[in-house]
Amino acid sequence: MTRIRQRGVPVLVVAFVALVVTLAFAGTRGHMKLAVGDEVYACDCGEACPCDTMSNAAGKCTCGAEMVKAKVAEAGEDAVQLEAEGWGETREFATHGKYTCACPPECPCDTISQNAGKCTCDVEMKPVEG
Repeated sequence: MTRIRQRGVPVLVVAFVALVVTLAFAGTRGHMKLAVGDEVYACDCGEACPCDTMSNAAGKCTCGAEMVKAKVAEAGEDAVQLEAEGWGETREFATHGKYTCACPPECPCDTISQNAGKCTCDVEMKPVEG
């Protein structure tokens, strides 16, 4: 009986650590923390497009346009100013999405958008909770 208890303790410790890590990162989906100089992929449509899609991976934004590599020129808590080749001037993107990638937390795309659609890893996005 003591051997069973001894084996159970490491399992409980691993389960507890996994739970703590999951809860710690649960609130970060749907929000991109960016700093000046960071590079992301962003919707190339311009101010007329309401999707405001950003991702860590290349692909299409939720409105179907190809995303372009952009660099953070100014960073705030709720928005960033991005610059990209061919834009001429910076564009503002919200750092809090209404939709986020529905993949597991290990997914590197970390796509956020103001519109429903597919993330850059081709998975249907889910509404951000909270």
